[in-house]
Amino acid sequence: MRIPGMILRRLYTNGSLQNVEGGIRFEVKNRLSDATLTKISEIKINEAEIPLDELVLELGDGKQIRASEVGNGEALQFPLRQSITMSAPREELRKGKHQIKMAFETKPFGRLSFRVTDALADGTARPKPKSDGAPRIPYDKDYDHNPKMISKRRRFIEEFTGADLDHTSRYSFDPELTQGNIESFTGVAQVPVGFAGPFKIHGEHAKGDFIVPLATSEGTLVASYNRGMKVLNLSGGVECTVLEDRMQRAPVFIFDTAREAREFKHWVDRHFADIRAAAEGTSNVARLLEIDSFLANHFVFMRFNFSTGDAAGQNMVGRATLEACDWILENSNTVRKFYLESNLAGDKKGAQVNIMRTRGKRVVAEATIKRDVLMEEMRADPESIFYHYNVANVGAFLSGANNNGCHSPNAITAMFIATGQDVATVAESSAGVVYAELTPERDLHMSLTIPSLIVATHGGGTGLPTQREALEVLGCTGPGKVNKFAEIVAGVALAGEVSLAASISSLEWVSSHERFGRNR
Repeated sequence: MRIPGMILRRLYTNGSLQNVEGGIRFEVKNRLSDATLTKISEIKINEAEIPLDELVLELGDGKQIRASEVGNGEALQFPLRQSITMSAPREELRKGKHQIKMAFETKPFGRLSFRVTDALADGTARPKPKSDGAPRIPYDKDYDHNPKMISKRRRFIEEFTGADLDHTSRYSFDPELTQGNIESFTGVAQVPVGFAGPFKIHGEHAKGDFIVPLATSEGTLVASYNRGMKVLNLSGGVECTVLEDRMQRAPVFIFDTAREAREFKHWVDRHFADIRAAAEGTSNVARLLEIDSFLANHFVFMRFNFSTGDAAGQNMVGRATLEACDWILENSNTVRKFYLESNLAGDKKGAQVNIMRTRGKRVVAEATIKRDVLMEEMRADPESIFYHYNVANVGAFLSGANNNGCHSPNAITAMFIATGQDVATVAESSAGVVYAELTPERDLHMSLTIPSLIVATHGGGTGLPTQREALEVLGCTGPGKVNKFAEIVAGVALAGEVSLAASISSLEWVSSHERFGRNR
């Protein structure tokens, strides 16, 4: 039975390493389940092996046993939550960090082996830092989402600031449901929600007519999307396709020379199956698809690419990549230094690498808009929109934008807020590639590629009551619905592109905002 290293390391009690009279001492505690130690195979500190006949185990009930005796006719019961203090004679350790390696034979887990790093404790209780006397927002570690604590926090904020949180404090759901979503919960930000549609989508996962929730405080937005949806509906609807699906964590490995870095890259390629097994052992959902390597100087930057089911998966792939890197560090002896994230994942940032390599879903929405529909509904002809598209491409190039379209992030943000997505990932999801052409029939064909659309229908804020209702409106609850949701988002974004492009081309953009967006 293989147990991920990140879980095994929890057996060690962090901060327990101490210098004591005549030697050193540290502690392990069973945080897995009831087990039996049948052999202690190896204990090392800073790669120096401690002789097992010198290592004494203190079992907490006054009983002591030498490590060498375990397995020589005597098995050691190790029930859940029991601690074992280990001590051995050796020279005093210097202050600072020290590496400890442990290996055991157990029932029912088999061989357990792991490394931990611990800073030397001096054995004395440290005084708590003195308070600076500044007031603190009320917080309770165990009951922070309790209504009494929420009320206490609200009163504190009102008294401290002089503001009235009357609207903020009104909500219709049990605040306990927000545990894991927010700390110091005090109330809600009520963002207006409007609905657009019905909208005809021809996807591989999203098929039919959809009513679309949009959470926004920008006047004209819902009206503009309704208009774009109407035009696409009259032209037969929009076709949407998810092309790729992957989520990354991007560690970096540091070596002494560029040649070592190059050889390490080849070593990782040869051991991909073992690395994948280590990563996927942390999750029933995460699947390691491939590892992209980028070499520079004496660094190896790697993008671990995973599929993550219905979850967006940033935390999931973080755990899986850490476990994979643990396996790498245990089996490779040339790595000088390692960091779990190198900034090559482009997490919460617009990044060219994600436009090229995909982060989240790479999804395309495309439609051919009939000439007569455009002219009757939008008062714009295909030629003028196409001409403006070409001019705007130059402007996008000059500005250095990650999107040559009009405003696809408007649809993405409004739908993200309504459905409980991680809104900060609009940074990645804002990238867009718009293409337009005139057909032989003089109609307008438009397509939008969103190369890094990060969406979820499970986990995070998608389970909160209001956000869950929005996903139910779209038919995107339950297993296997994330690609359906991605197709809907892309289709809605294209509807907005058509609507705004036509408004700009027909010189109606400002007048529309004056008519619908005058709340100032």
